[in-house]
Amino acid sequence: MNNALSTYLNGRDNNFNLIRIIAAVLVLVSHCYPLFYGSSDYEPLKRLVGISIGSVAVDLFFISSGFLIANSFFYQKNLINFIKARILRIYPGLIVSLIITVFFLGLVFTKLTTTAYLTDFQTYKFLFKNMFLFLGEEATLPGVFEGLPWANTVNGSLWTLPFEVRAYALLVLVGILLGFCEQKWKTLSFKKVYLLIPIVGLGVYFLNYFHPILPISYFSAEYARLLSMFFIGVAFYRYREKIILSKKLFLILSASLIVSALDSHLFFVVYNCTLAYLVFFLAYIPKGFIRKFNKYGDYSYGIYIYAFPVQQALLVLYPKMSLFEFFLTSLGSTFVFAYFSWQLIEKKALKLKNKRVKS
Repeated sequence: MNNALSTYLNGRDNNFNLIRIIAAVLVLVSHCYPLFYGSSDYEPLKRLVGISIGSVAVDLFFISSGFLIANSFFYQKNLINFIKARILRIYPGLIVSLIITVFFLGLVFTKLTTTAYLTDFQTYKFLFKNMFLFLGEEATLPGVFEGLPWANTVNGSLWTLPFEVRAYALLVLVGILLGFCEQKWKTLSFKKVYLLIPIVGLGVYFLNYFHPILPISYFSAEYARLLSMFFIGVAFYRYREKIILSKKLFLILSASLIVSALDSHLFFVVYNCTLAYLVFFLAYIPKGFIRKFNKYGDYSYGIYIYAFPVQQALLVLYPKMSLFEFFLTSLGSTFVFAYFSWQLIEKKALKLKNKRVKS
């Protein structure tokens, strides 16, 4: 029996944790190629269809995030508690990872003296700019990872986090503005605005893909893509009563995506038009033993924020590893950091969400 997406929203019995951890591991896998070879051109999926494994993984994160954040924002109806919850989810784990990166990893791997490293402005620019997020990310620490294939980049994964927190802020602004408009003009519906944002964003991204002569920078195009993915998730939430999760449609869309891989341009279009539906079907429909994964915790964020510096450090320590050895040691080492990040930092921070701030 096919049910509307809205019927699955009660409780947390879903597969989002599993989807997120798979996405985080896919980011690690994707980064293995540029970090090992110095170029992302060796990445298998990118060579096949023009879209990297890492890009797919980030899209999974943003679609899921848009949906779940919208659910939190519109259900909670308390802006202070919503902001508090977002801060507690993002910043404690991030801040600890930045402190470890700057004052342990950086000190160990910099080619500068300890004094020169600790008195360099770039050290604290990396720390505080990445800690704030809204102004973008900073990838370089002085003298760290200079001789590697992907040189001078300490944590290349952090670039998506500023885009994510800006998407949160935009959702809040749009939600408040449309809520005001709906109160003022009660006979009008403004819900279609949540469709307009991803349509415009994907339009910019599609134009840049098919007509790169347009004056759109790489990061502007990426921002359009990530904002689109986030607000596609938001739109799925806002239209949750009308979206039917159908196994037949899932199979048709999956087959279409596989067949479209024969042509990279066709795949680009089909991928961007089908991914969200596939994500939500997989998040809610498959049940059974995979739901047991939820009891183990959410290690996806820890994997995401620690993988890149761990991978770079391993390349310094063991430069003669094979690509497969690099992947295995990266995954194992990163999971150790992710495990302790979740158990000691993230999980404890999230418990503070239950201490409600009175409105």
